[in-house]
Amino acid sequence: MIRWRKIFRPQPVQMVTEGMQRLTFNRRVMVVGGAQALVGAVLAARMGWISVIDGSQYRLKAESNRVNLTLIPPRRGWIVDRYGKALADNRVALRVDIIPDRLHNRAATLGRLAQILSLDADTLDRVNRALDTNHGAQPIEVLSDLDEARFAAVSVHLPELPGVSPTRGFTRNYPTGPSVAHLIGYIGAPSAEEYAKDRNPLMLTPGFKMGKDGIEKYFDRELRGQPGARRAEVTARGRLVRELDTLPDRPGAPLQLTIDADLQDYASRRLGLESGACIVIDCLTGGILTMTSMPAFDPNSFTDGIGRLEWKMLNEDDHIPLLNKAVRGLYPPGSTLKPMAAVALQLAGVDPDETVSCGGGYRLGGRLFRCLGVHGPVNMTRAIEKSCNTYFYTMAHRVGYDAIAPVAKAMGLGQEFDLPGTNQRYGTVPDSAWKMRRYQQRWSVADSLNATIGQGYVSVSPLQLAVMAARIATGRNIVPQLLLSRAMTAPQPLPYPAEMFTVPRAGMAGVMQPGGTGARSRLLIPNVQMAGKTGTAQVRALVNGRNAGSNYKSRDHGLFVCFCPVEQPRYAAAVVIEHGMGGARAAAPVAKDVLTFLYDREAAMQSLLALEAGWGGTMAERLQRRYASYQAEAGLVPTLPVPPDAASSATNNAPVDAAVPIPASGDVPAAADPAPGAATPAPSTAPPAGPTPVPPPPAAAGPA
Repeated sequence: MIRWRKIFRPQPVQMVTEGMQRLTFNRRVMVVGGAQALVGAVLAARMGWISVIDGSQYRLKAESNRVNLTLIPPRRGWIVDRYGKALADNRVALRVDIIPDRLHNRAATLGRLAQILSLDADTLDRVNRALDTNHGAQPIEVLSDLDEARFAAVSVHLPELPGVSPTRGFTRNYPTGPSVAHLIGYIGAPSAEEYAKDRNPLMLTPGFKMGKDGIEKYFDRELRGQPGARRAEVTARGRLVRELDTLPDRPGAPLQLTIDADLQDYASRRLGLESGACIVIDCLTGGILTMTSMPAFDPNSFTDGIGRLEWKMLNEDDHIPLLNKAVRGLYPPGSTLKPMAAVALQLAGVDPDETVSCGGGYRLGGRLFRCLGVHGPVNMTRAIEKSCNTYFYTMAHRVGYDAIAPVAKAMGLGQEFDLPGTNQRYGTVPDSAWKMRRYQQRWSVADSLNATIGQGYVSVSPLQLAVMAARIATGRNIVPQLLLSRAMTAPQPLPYPAEMFTVPRAGMAGVMQPGGTGARSRLLIPNVQMAGKTGTAQVRALVNGRNAGSNYKSRDHGLFVCFCPVEQPRYAAAVVIEHGMGGARAAAPVAKDVLTFLYDREAAMQSLLALEAGWGGTMAERLQRRYASYQAEAGLVPTLPVPPDAASSATNNAPVDAAVPIPASGDVPAAADPAPGAATPAPSTAPPAGPTPVPPPPAAAGPA
């Protein structure tokens, strides 16, 4: 009880005087005022910082809200031949793109766009697949090469097509189309994976393309150029107020190749309906004049974005148009190896005058290795002329293939050459160590016999065969080149005595004379004699000396290697025809016409035009007609066929844009000039000796 009383006892009231209230008020005023002053000082300091220190940054942001900066894709540098003629250039193009992150109603927008542009199902399928994989601001090309009417129709309907972007710009152009497809490659829009790797904002710019294959991909950085920019004043909602100024793009650096564009186009067309490859090499420098593989695709189709149906057509073709057969096709070389084997046999001590009696084959134990003929007594030279297997069977049994394989490698077989933009395959030059590594088996005499005549385990590419022909023709270490540069020097001699090449050259010259295996394909150019060697590579086993297969895939490959002129070799070539009718007889006429083109273009063109009339037109026309038929089978409206003069006029029409000048003729070697003292007549209609400079770009370059 006492405790509770203490708790509830009334406390005395403290009196608050006026002085005490004034003191409390003044103290609170000082605290509040100090706090306000501190806040004001902080705000003033921040405002000063923003206006003075960060002023330029915020002015830039304000300006960026007012001004829209758009990148202009740069024009790619031209790719030209040794004379300055365009293999790949640029032309003005009108196109329509879709920006995925601006697309609100995909189905409605694509449906309306299909009505305006008359898009077929294949194009819509391609766009839909691209929209499924691409996101954000990365543009997707819908259609390019539009005419003015359709381009204007899209522009008029833009308010009802959110995400659609019609654009004027430049697009890549390949004047001769399929003839340079495997050599140059193609370009295309960057993929999402490529952007994720590089994070270059240029990759998000509508119309920008990058190299996807071949030389276009290998030299993409050099060919790409520097983008331009366009400044435009816009409202807060993004509506255009006015154009301010434009910084033009800088085209990429031009690239000059050793290729002869006219010869490249001719060789491609001359292969006709066949599947194969043709390579011609300059024996003075190693410069490749033509390297073509047929059939091929049109790289212009890939530039615009190839459709599903066209891609399906190319993939299903049993002639494999997507494979560069010149560097990636591997074939048994057949009898084209016999001149090389002759060099190796001499180095192994075989006397070239020693004769072997050919009775139609060579018996090894209980097995007969056939020779496709009964040649009687033959020495080394005659064995090459008549392509006598028995002679080479006999000598290979004597010296062993381990003595021949090193010479084959020294002649360029089984090698990969430093050629930009080519994804080469080595092939196989076997020997006893190789077989043990590969199969854990010992090398047999039968292996030597087969390998010596280019069968068995041996496989080479057409490019390697052309290099072999050039090295046999000159006795020098010819290294193939694709870039025309000052660095080209005379090749060094091979590490073999010069006299070792006399017999192979004489034998190859005899092949093209009456009685030789290639006599019907000899050159008809006065004072120019061609030396060559035919070859037939078996695909299936022989039955009674004949090929067992009758369909396309069962037919033998036809091969031919050659050089000319015989006295002072200037050109070396190799032609391979897959599953050709008649074996080697399918390849030699192609080489004859291609080399004729170097000396008499008019005669060569007359022969080609007569052949193309029977084939159904040029390769571009046949490809377009085939695609139209493919579209019809798929229930689509076929595209119009290419006009008859499209292929020829494409080469002559100058594109709108121009590239940076190519070095003048004094700055690059005149690789097409005849050798000093040569008795060879110059080609009657050859281009000028030095490369022609390409005109410089106009002052106000860049898309409008």
